[in-house]
Amino acid sequence: MNKKADLSGTSTGYKIFSIVILIALAIFFIFPLYWIVTGSFKDAIAINAREPQWFPVAPILDNYIRLFSKPAFRWLANIVIIAVSAMALTCLTASLAGYALAKKRFIGRNILFTIIICAMALPKQVIVLPLLQEMNFLHLSDNLLAVILPTVGWPFGVFLMKQFSETIPTEILEAARVDGAGEVRTFFTVVFPMIKPGIGALAIFTFVNTWNDYFLQLVMLTSEENFTLPLGIAKLQGEMSSDFGLIMAGACLAALPIVAVFLAFQKYFTQGIAMGAVKG
Repeated sequence: MNKKADLSGTSTGYKIFSIVILIALAIFFIFPLYWIVTGSFKDAIAINAREPQWFPVAPILDNYIRLFSKPAFRWLANIVIIAVSAMALTCLTASLAGYALAKKRFIGRNILFTIIICAMALPKQVIVLPLLQEMNFLHLSDNLLAVILPTVGWPFGVFLMKQFSETIPTEILEAARVDGAGEVRTFFTVVFPMIKPGIGALAIFTFVNTWNDYFLQLVMLTSEENFTLPLGIAKLQGEMSSDFGLIMAGACLAALPIVAVFLAFQKYFTQGIAMGAVKG
């Protein structure tokens, strides 16, 4: 009895300690977002005050009014188009390629997968010059497609979806073929529902990676009308380095879609991480 009581007390103490640590970490990571949101409703005096205002005493909307007086909606629309298109196309192509590499037998399959693994180790800065030349050859310079298309062939996405496709029992695929289903029908009616958690995780990774890919956007997009919100915020920061209220309003606007996408795919993302952990 005493041993059981000791174990129960130890387990309870460990749970309390874990909860306290998790709450502290959550506050630590959420605080920058909280500071940006509250700062976007402060004037310059409140932002630059020696004693920080943890909550805006006299909240204002002037920062957002001045932000929307600039082409902020156009910048936001551009980055949403880029991120959503890249997310959809990457999930489709990566799931098809991952399924083929996992369940199809063809000459050079292992070599192709090795090349994809090696491509994951290459930083984007190494291949940006060939990408830029390719986009110029295709007459896509200063075009949103110049940012979308290089993301579609993301090697990490192919690798991730191959790992999930390997968990599909071969017997289910053979049963679908016996029932007369073709390759396309088998993929979309049998394979696709079974790899949804992986697709959800890949959707979040792709959206966030594309949204935050400031380097590729800076290289590929030159005209202000094609600027994305990250480029626009950087431009505001360069022009108005002391107007932190305007910059925080832009950063707050840029963070909202990422939070929305994460909440929308949170269920599949959690399942995907859990399945990946079990598989590993």
